[in-house]
Amino acid sequence: GILGVITKLILQIIPRPETSRTILAIFETLEDTSQAVSDIIGAGIIPGALELMDKTTCRAIEEGLHAGYPVDAEGVLLIEVEGLIEGLDRQVKDIADICRKNKVRELRIAKTPAEQAKLWEGRRGAFGAIARINPHYLVMDGTVPRTKLVTALHKVGEVAAKYKLTISNVAHAGDGNLHPLIMADADLPNGKELTKKAGEEILDICFDLGGTITGEHGIGIEKLEAMRHAFSPADLAAMRRVKMVFDASDILNPGKLLPPETGSTQPAGSEVSP
Repeated sequence: GILGVITKLILQIIPRPETSRTILAIFETLEDTSQAVSDIIGAGIIPGALELMDKTTCRAIEEGLHAGYPVDAEGVLLIEVEGLIEGLDRQVKDIADICRKNKVRELRIAKTPAEQAKLWEGRRGAFGAIARINPHYLVMDGTVPRTKLVTALHKVGEVAAKYKLTISNVAHAGDGNLHPLIMADADLPNGKELTKKAGEEILDICFDLGGTITGEHGIGIEKLEAMRHAFSPADLAAMRRVKMVFDASDILNPGKLLPPETGSTQPAGSEVSP
């Protein structure tokens, strides 16, 4: 890690949930999709998974995996609830009612483990499905308040139009964690540079909407300059002092997380697909 070395892990074994239900909710607009997310969480329902995918992503999934996703809807939610059998059907009904209130076009509740597995095969294979369309893409990882999901997605669309790039969107919607997949134009001599610039702007959008520049993937070395947008020089200096307390010789993941005091040429961004 950045501040220490792990020498031992103490693990708590948690039983598998007794059962689970998987729902695919299909919407005509991203606004309705996002509002359903806010209303589900606002109702005190915490699904085991609450995934949002846009039309571009669903089309890629269907072309490659045929998992039963729509190709004409602007947004879908893949929702999974799990726990004891008693009460779970009630949760499914409550979620269905919330989706209907938000103009859901269609609700598909998996009836068998095979149907559940097929829906999840589509979501888990989303990044690979995009690679079938374009193997050169940049995976972003920014987070916004759930109430700003639609605004963020629309602004991502504006970035795509500005740089004439295709961007598909996958989100851990319950956390407001966005994963725009920016497809590079390999035919352009500056295609890689444009892709990285688009990624930098998306991180700025997330931060300016009250979010942050990473939800789960971390900073590493590619988001070093984005740290300067997210934190003041005084904040970064305080972090460096803390780092030196635990790692005076700078041998624990050197060069990561904190940008150099004198500046850096490292671009902001996230993982690039293989």
